[in-house]
Amino acid sequence: MAGKVLLINHGNALMANTLKRLLGEMEIEMSSVEPEMEKVASEIKGADVLMLFAGDYVYTALDLLVYLKDICFGEDKPLCIMGDEQEIAEIRKSVPEKLISYVFTRPANVRDIAQQMQALINSGNGKAAARQILLVDDDTMFLQTMQSWFGSRYHVTATKSGMQAITYLASHKPDLILLDYDMPVTTGPQVLEMIRSEPNCADIPVIFLTGRNDRESVMSVMRLKPDGYLLKSQLRDAIITSVDRFFETRKWENLYS
Repeated sequence: MAGKVLLINHGNALMANTLKRLLGEMEIEMSSVEPEMEKVASEIKGADVLMLFAGDYVYTALDLLVYLKDICFGEDKPLCIMGDEQEIAEIRKSVPEKLISYVFTRPANVRDIAQQMQALINSGNGKAAARQILLVDDDTMFLQTMQSWFGSRYHVTATKSGMQAITYLASHKPDLILLDYDMPVTTGPQVLEMIRSEPNCADIPVIFLTGRNDRESVMSVMRLKPDGYLLKSQLRDAIITSVDRFFETRKWENLYS
């Protein structure tokens, strides 16, 4: 099978059966579950896309809707919903708009739903693309070390100078820049100034990498108002955790912005 859809449904047996048949023709597995949090939790593992057929139950199923919000946010699972305008409005009280991949207003065409499920699965098995990090540091060994640390969880691009980074940013927009503070020729602060002056990359978050941990050096770094700083002397797990936490925080901020 090419992927799996979990249908959360109550009382739409004919539509559910038709959707299952159409998805089967596309080699997509579909399983159905009643709209109860415990039952959904027991069936959700392995699902690439969640499809919610709304009904009167959405007005009393706050725990289920909150659970779906947490799952879609935490695991980047696409959620599609079908319902009338009032049901959709009720769902949106608990599930932010940014977490809903597609909305079908009743009456909906089942074939359209099946095709949208297929498109979501084909665009990466329903999962969000890995975030992209640009590393900027003149120390080749440090770049290789950082690439090995982050390579399994993020898309990482390494550049060995500030000007290489600026050239890269002319045609790419990473989700985060990890920028060495102390570099020859073009320093980290100079690179940050150039980044902030370019409209196409001015909003990219920048975290400084520094080998200095004395108070004066840290204050000098933070006066430039980066999105944070990391000490190169930190252990592997501490650096990875800091970057993971940064993305998690940004994700929550962007969810309601």
